[in-house]
Amino acid sequence: MELNALRQFLVVARLEHLSRAADELRIAQPSLSRTIARLEGELGVPLFDRSGRLRLNDTGRLFRDHVERALGELEAGRRAVTEAAGRGLGAVRLASETFLTLTGPLSAFKRSHPEAEIGLHWSPPEDMARRLRAQEIDLCVASQPINAEGLEAVRLFEEEVGAAFPHDHPLAGRASVTIADLADQPFITARHGHWLRSLLDRLFAAHGLTPKIVCESDEHSAIADLISAGLGIGLVPAFARRSATRAPLAWIPVDDPGARRTVTLYWTADGHPSAAARLMRTTLTDWNWITGEPPSP
Repeated sequence: MELNALRQFLVVARLEHLSRAADELRIAQPSLSRTIARLEGELGVPLFDRSGRLRLNDTGRLFRDHVERALGELEAGRRAVTEAAGRGLGAVRLASETFLTLTGPLSAFKRSHPEAEIGLHWSPPEDMARRLRAQEIDLCVASQPINAEGLEAVRLFEEEVGAAFPHDHPLAGRASVTIADLADQPFITARHGHWLRSLLDRLFAAHGLTPKIVCESDEHSAIADLISAGLGIGLVPAFARRSATRAPLAWIPVDDPGARRTVTLYWTADGHPSAAARLMRTTLTDWNWITGEPPSP
């Protein structure tokens, strides 16, 4: 089996769509179809169900897990050789849903280790476990639980999530608000998959309600600006409230025990991280998230 064929298989397995996989790989779809067919011929079993939409079958999922581990080990070996050859600290690849929270420790890491290569990757939480197992990334920071075997985790911090209003909003002067108070309010939030949207849906569902969403934004930095402009309200974590922002907002606590987020660092239990990855893990776990500063010596 050719390594390139295995890498192409993983893309098709992830997308379960030949034309989109071909676009991502930048190859012709007929060529990709032949590669998958040859791979299935070598294995002697189909890896996908083709009745209607292309679907990875049970055999395909079993094979995918082994391919991810195998290619991950090859990549780890390449990086280990580079490190052993004395070519610096190597590289660290970090995935997160948002990097606003991480700017402090990332800046401190770069100042302390300028020779280390840093790769930052936006990733939804549902992709993080797969990317960790395949060693496409070394570490990931998530605001939602990642339920997968073979991962180790450490909680970085937990914080309150409040409701943000324009200053002239009728609720802006309240000491706190309930979900019932927010039931008919127009919400500006992130798209499905982002932790902010998942929390909003979860809080409302617990009360048998559905949020009234007037804007879904991929530009999360624009959410505060849109709220400030009076186009709606939204959930905003305490960290973002403390951060310098151009948008003047009224931040009101939500009277609900579920209005919190827990930020967790994940990595593979049996991985072979580079020196840079080990140092980044230490930087993130030792960071003082309350003061936003490195730990005292």
